[in-house]
Amino acid sequence: MSEPIFKRILLKISGEALAADQGFGVDTTRIHEVAAELAEVRNLGIQLAIVVGGGNFFRGVADQAKNMDRVSADHMGMLATVINSLALQDALEKQNVFTRVQTAIEMNQVAEPFIRRRAIRHLEKGRVVIFAGGTGNPYFSTDTAASLRAMEIKADAILKATKVDGIYDADPMKVKDAKKFSTLTYMDVLKLGLKVMDSTAISLCKDNNLPIIVFNLNQRGNIRRVVLGEKIGSLVSA
Repeated sequence: MSEPIFKRILLKISGEALAADQGFGVDTTRIHEVAAELAEVRNLGIQLAIVVGGGNFFRGVADQAKNMDRVSADHMGMLATVINSLALQDALEKQNVFTRVQTAIEMNQVAEPFIRRRAIRHLEKGRVVIFAGGTGNPYFSTDTAASLRAMEIKADAILKATKVDGIYDADPMKVKDAKKFSTLTYMDVLKLGLKVMDSTAISLCKDNNLPIIVFNLNQRGNIRRVVLGEKIGSLVSA
C-alpha cells in the first residue's frame, strides 16, 4: 500500500458541503459519509485537523446579512461554524474516532477553548481536532482561519475540499469551456483574482510557504487519494 505523503494536514470543508442537496442545515446522511472518509484517512496514521465553514446556516457577507451590522453578522457566522463542528464531531465519534472541538470564542460547556499546544498534543495522540469559531474576530473568513490554524499547528498542507475538481479560470458550473489549472503559484492566484480562498488566506500561505490542494469532496475516496500523493485537483505552491 502507498504511504501517505503528509504527516499532519488541515482540511477545510465548507458548510455547504455538509448541507448536500438540501441547501440548508446538516444532511445527516452526507455528514456520516464524510466522517467515514475522514476515519479512513486518520487510520492511515495521519494527524488530522479540520476547519468547517458555516455557510449552510449563516454567512456574514451573504444577502441574508445585508442590513445587519457586519461585526454582529460575522459573530453569527462564527457560531454557525460551531454547530457544524459539533455535528461533525458526533459523526466522527460514531466512527470510533476520538475528536476534540476547539473554539476561538470561549464556550466551555460545549467545547475546549483554542489552545495551540493542547491542539498539537491532541493530534500527536491520534485525535482529530476541529477548529470552530473562525479566528474569533470579525472581518476574517474561515479560509483565513484555516490558513492561520494550519500554520499554528505546523501542518504540512491545507486540503481545501470543494464541489469542483480543482481551480478553474472561471466557474465551471457556469462556463462550459473553463480551463482547469493543475498547478499554480500563490502569485498566480492573487494576480488572476481566482476565488480559491480569499486574498488574506492566500497571502498567509505564501508568506509561510504552505501548499494548498483544492479537490472535489463529492467524489468518494478523494481525501485518501490526496494524502497518498495521487495527482488530483489543483496544487497552489511557490
